[in-house]
Amino acid sequence: MTLWGMAQQVLSGTGATLLIFFSTVIFSMPLGLLVAFGRMSKFRPLSALVKGFISILRGTPLMLQLIVWFYGPYYLFGTQLSSGWRLTATILGFSINYAAYFAEIFRSGIQSIPLGQYEAANVLGYSKAQTFTKIIFPQMCKRVLPPVTNEVITLVKDTSLAFVLAYSEVFTIAKQVAAAQTTIVPLFIAGGFYYVFNFVVDFVMAKIEQKMNYYR
Repeated sequence: MTLWGMAQQVLSGTGATLLIFFSTVIFSMPLGLLVAFGRMSKFRPLSALVKGFISILRGTPLMLQLIVWFYGPYYLFGTQLSSGWRLTATILGFSINYAAYFAEIFRSGIQSIPLGQYEAANVLGYSKAQTFTKIIFPQMCKRVLPPVTNEVITLVKDTSLAFVLAYSEVFTIAKQVAAAQTTIVPLFIAGGFYYVFNFVVDFVMAKIEQKMNYYR
């Protein structure tokens, strides 16, 4: 098989990789914000429960979590797994795992806002919801953008872990082609894809960060 033929086969998984990536970003960020609220809750049992949730998700391999999401319904409830569950389990595993990381990033951003800003908002008659949406949240977004960018770049590479559920994204197909053709060239093609993808993500995030530097 020619190099171009191998590239075409490997890159046929681009759509699946993009689906995992964008679905994870869309679901994990709002969920991460909710988890951050739970982590900062003054209700101790809730805060402890969320802290344990974050600890488990950040302390165990994402690959293991994907396996649990995929096979868990069968072993726990005897549910027969359909072919569509493979994608659902992949997106659930990625989204919930990354929500735990984003939660800690968002929590650090919220807690970095000086107490005086809350007091000033209270003097102006702002409600707690108005204080957060109009004062705290915009500043938090600006402060957490660099670590969020780092996590998003990591996510690009982590999409390759979908191979553990035999979901046919770029890396899974690259492994199959490499085995069939007895060459590692498809793996390098996949590596080039991830590099270009990361380059684009980094460029977009840098533009967003530059736009949010409104004091410069």
